Amino acid sequence: MSRRTPLASLVAALLLTGACAGPPTSTPSALPQPAPASPAGSAAAGDAAAGSGGVGSATEADAMSGIDVVFLSTMVGHSERTLQIVRLARDRVRDDALRTLAAAVEATEADELAAMRGWLPTTGPGASAAAHHDGHGDDAALDRLRTAPDADVDRVLRDVLADHQRSAADLARSHVGVGRNERVRDLARRIEQSRTAEVELLRGTGTP
Repeated sequence: MSRRTPLASLVAALLLTGACAGPPTSTPSALPQPAPASPAGSAAAGDAAAGSGGVGSATEADAMSGIDVVFLSTMVGHSERTLQIVRLARDRVRDDALRTLAAAVEATEADELAAMRGWLPTTGPGASAAAHHDGHGDDAALDRLRTAPDADVDRVLRDVLADHQRSAADLARSHVGVGRNERVRDLARRIEQSRTAEVELLRGTGTP
């Protein structure tokens, strides 16, 4: 019981890392995300700005670059795998703090996933790669979790999820410096912050 109050505060902080982006797009407990917008919408905005002589039309024209599409498609696969991990273990988790954290992770990434799918192009360069991303390919981690004895599920979930979220934080951190679309870069910033916080929380849930 002694660790549940600090954990609740930390989970609350985690869920608020994206609060500045606006209201959530699905469940109230999920990390708030910007409303999905298609690349066509950005292009239309760019055309309007160009027609009026507005500044920033070049930025709009380059808004959904190939590197942005690659990042989004990779993160879609990564979040799909995150949901597989937490859903595979959620009915077997014994520790209340870990169960609370896993539920927060699930809500956050389900909401992010819906937003990212809405942003990805369905035609044109990069669309094929986005559609066929395979979910990061870490089947061995899923097998490890699936076959873990009940007594070891909490420990294995902490290890597997921490490694998985650390890789997401690294990917997002890299994209902040190279992305072209400011909305996607903002999402990358919030992913880096939330996944880093989750890794710290996963370490903390195993301590007495």
